[in-house]
Amino acid sequence: MLISALHYLKLNHCRFFARAFLLSITTLLTCQTASAVTLKMAFDADPVSLDPHEQLSEGTLQFSHMVFDPLVRWKQNGQIEPRLATHWKQITPTTTRFFLRKNVHFQTGNVFTAEDVAYTIRRLKRSPDFRAMFDAIRSVVVINKYTVDIRSTNTNPLLLNIMTYVFPMDKVFYQGRDEIIKFGNSFASQRVSGTGPFIVQEREPGVRMVLTRNKDYWDTKSKGNVDKIILTPIKTDSTRLAALLSGDVDFIFPVSPIDIERTKNSKGIKIITLPTGRILLLHLNEKRRSEFRDVRVRRAINLAINQQLIVEKILRGYAIPAGQLSASKFLGHVDSIKPEYNLPKALELMKQAGYEKGFRVSMMAPNNRYMNDDKVAQAIAAMLGRIHITVDLKTLPKAQYFQQYDERAADIMMLGWQSDTEDSNNLFEFIIACQDAKSGLGAYNASEYCAPSINEDIKLANREMNPEKRARIMQQVEIKLHNDAAIVPLYWQYNTWAAKNNLHIESIVNDQNYPFLGDLVIDEK
Repeated sequence: MLISALHYLKLNHCRFFARAFLLSITTLLTCQTASAVTLKMAFDADPVSLDPHEQLSEGTLQFSHMVFDPLVRWKQNGQIEPRLATHWKQITPTTTRFFLRKNVHFQTGNVFTAEDVAYTIRRLKRSPDFRAMFDAIRSVVVINKYTVDIRSTNTNPLLLNIMTYVFPMDKVFYQGRDEIIKFGNSFASQRVSGTGPFIVQEREPGVRMVLTRNKDYWDTKSKGNVDKIILTPIKTDSTRLAALLSGDVDFIFPVSPIDIERTKNSKGIKIITLPTGRILLLHLNEKRRSEFRDVRVRRAINLAINQQLIVEKILRGYAIPAGQLSASKFLGHVDSIKPEYNLPKALELMKQAGYEKGFRVSMMAPNNRYMNDDKVAQAIAAMLGRIHITVDLKTLPKAQYFQQYDERAADIMMLGWQSDTEDSNNLFEFIIACQDAKSGLGAYNASEYCAPSINEDIKLANREMNPEKRARIMQQVEIKLHNDAAIVPLYWQYNTWAAKNNLHIESIVNDQNYPFLGDLVIDEK
């Protein structure tokens, strides 16, 4: 039987309004019985981009855990748990097969498949910041819609660790307009399609970001009940804490060391502090300054900086003074290498090097990236003045600072680094290795230091499967760095969060500072 187009439209018009009426009644009743849970969060800075591969930074990874999902992720106990990969198995010494979660959708509605994993890893291999980590992956082979083989060039003891940085991107959405431009205006830096627990609804960089719950999120077992996140970057420690204490926000990071005791004693507020493997250090640019090519000058600078005093007076004990890159939980840690503050010896080394009267240098540091970073930088400038090195110090907000960092814009530059793989070798790959744009090695080596033997040790450690042998290789690197005074280790920073008592942040924070906000439970008052 034929139905006229007009009659068909009228019929469906009526059906539409009937469905709409029922939906409105259902929605009204639902709203009367349950209210949306909003998290108002203030961190020191917001992510510089929506592109998860533009910058290897804490802010980018925090954002990735909100809007994307990793193949696997770290648990609080240091173990790795499945996420978009349900399980995996070793096929050959250099091939691992990953089995993927089904019935997962990107926010565009596109179905998540093995093609998205392969696409993402290939893109990571051409990211300037992530390239070094993924250089060891030779190829990615799609076996079927939900199975993918990841093949390494050599045996790889850290493959699972590296997979915690694979946040599959929507191939259909991004492909053909996925250029990676650092600090630029690209398609991926302005638009996003992930599988994660939240969707970006509003973004004004440096001012505010609003995310809403992904109603189609695959992880139905999660107890997280946050429907909306309002992220406000607040640079100043005192202002950020005041916002929490006044009730304007619910959750903040970081808490300045000078405010920790006050926060602990504040009614209705909880505070959590965790030691981390994040190392704060100084790079001495040997290409810019001939003085820094003299190992005696580099040793003098190391000896002139009192790490213990910085930790006690500026950080109020919420850090561990460092004499090396590797924290004690990493295989490369050498127990015998300690901070060695010795001002008389530093002055003698400056005299031996022919710089008894000192010289003038430029120094740059961020002022909203690390705990009390601007105050630490000021203290370091004063300490170097005692060996007659005059420091012209400039501090900048995080977004501007790292643009300057990439340009190596000062003689001395501050950097903090959390090992991406929870392993010493990641520190060496990014901040010590001889720079190589093709492999990505040395991407954050602002010292311009280059020791080919260290590059060889990095390669060996990346394929050595025996933990004891790996430890010896990486400890050898730490000893060489110490003897060469290649960089200036400062301290391993603590992470400190504060929140209202009705937020169960204990189960979602971690020492890498990627809070799993999708799992956060807030008790409604």
